[in-house]
Amino acid sequence: MQQMQRAAFPSSPSSSSSSGGGVKTAVEETPVVVISRRGCCMGHVVKRLLQGLGVSPAVWEIVGEAEETALRTELGEMGPTEDEQRRFPVTLPVVFIGGRLLGGLDHLMAAHISGELVPNLKEAGALWL
Repeated sequence: MQQMQRAAFPSSPSSSSSSGGGVKTAVEETPVVVISRRGCCMGHVVKRLLQGLGVSPAVWEIVGEAEETALRTELGEMGPTEDEQRRFPVTLPVVFIGGRLLGGLDHLMAAHISGELVPNLKEAGALWL
């Protein structure tokens, strides 16, 4: 079984940007990033689907309200437009592929069923076959 990369979420966006280890950096430098609450069943499904396809995502597990608030602040700074936020609100778990926000479990499943997921993973460098 493949090992997943795990990262602890910094306690504040300012500390993550000063150390270079924030969500934005992870999303920019890692082909697939999954952010979920620790112990979340939907996060588990996301991780298992990706692992089943041969992808080893970087996993950020959020523990507590303070970390979730910091995460939402940093995601807001990264940027979906106000219109995108209305159409696709950021919920946990959230998946980034190739530096782009894919969305939650529903968007991941839709991309998988429609056949778009594997090509996106290949384009991002997460799959080689």
